[in-house]
Amino acid sequence: MFGFLSRKQKDNRQQPVSEAAETSTETETVPAPSSGSPSNTTPAENSSIDLSHSLEKTKRTFSDGMADFFLGKKAIDDTLLDELESRLISADVGMDATTTIIDELQRNISRKVISDAESLHLKLAEIMKSILQPCEQPLDTTVEATSSKPFVILVVGINGAGKTTSIGKLAHHFKQQGKSVLLAAGDTFRAAAVEQLQQWGQRNDVPVISQGTGADPASVIFDAVESASSKNIDIVIADTAGRLHTQDNLMDELAKIKRVLGKLDASAPHETLIVMDAGFGQNALHQVQQFNETIGLTGLAVTKLDGTAKGGIIFSIANTLNLPVRFIGVGEGINDLRPFNASEFVDALLD
Repeated sequence: MFGFLSRKQKDNRQQPVSEAAETSTETETVPAPSSGSPSNTTPAENSSIDLSHSLEKTKRTFSDGMADFFLGKKAIDDTLLDELESRLISADVGMDATTTIIDELQRNISRKVISDAESLHLKLAEIMKSILQPCEQPLDTTVEATSSKPFVILVVGINGAGKTTSIGKLAHHFKQQGKSVLLAAGDTFRAAAVEQLQQWGQRNDVPVISQGTGADPASVIFDAVESASSKNIDIVIADTAGRLHTQDNLMDELAKIKRVLGKLDASAPHETLIVMDAGFGQNALHQVQQFNETIGLTGLAVTKLDGTAKGGIIFSIANTLNLPVRFIGVGEGINDLRPFNASEFVDALLD
């Protein structure tokens, strides 16, 4: 099922880059609320059981049949580690992060810290959490954190990653915290994107600043920040046109938006958040690297973890990029974009 390979072959493995994944133009839709209005469930009410269910596809790739693996009386040897390594690779954990995990397990086996399957399971969880915990940095939107108001979040990413939907869920998340929010429809390339954002504005009862299709995105976002400032609004969330990281002219547009915002507030945007579809796997990692080099990212929202077997990409992100993972998307519900918690994620994955 997994095509297990020996660790001796790992240097010969390569991660293919799929252009099809990079050129997705999926249309985002606003999920219909089940009761006609957004749920009042707070993030704290999203249980680890729910997260475990949301990660089911990744769990099947990584740990299908692992009950016997951990609870049986298999010898703790190279064969067992080869099998574990293959499962990590299958879940798109990535070669570097996988090597880190396996090497650390081997050191603990040599020191007799790991002597049976139960201690292996506990140590594996500990190592995986240690990789992710540096990325567990909640987004601080307080005035004290920025010395300015409004707090401006510039949301970037490619079409189909769930960008506009994530903005709507972010608006709900911040309103649940008692913050006032304004949305800026900076994706003026697609009329549908403006309409989608307006739907989210109505659903969350927050204002949306927009102009006509083809308007200058920097102008739209500038106006939104000015409006929020005059109305003492806490947070501006700005949408931008979905683009490939290889489109220089569109990447230059993002740089222009940041320059224009700097005229209002030298520290704005206070967060440049990329929305990344976990299903793109290693392709998404390359996208994030290119965006980061061009405009400088400060955080990630990793979406669609419930619909992919490649949820292990978070480990590759943590091991390679050293960027905060602010949020993870684990479902279609309005509460299913949640702040990232490393321990909760690993526990759900290994449950």
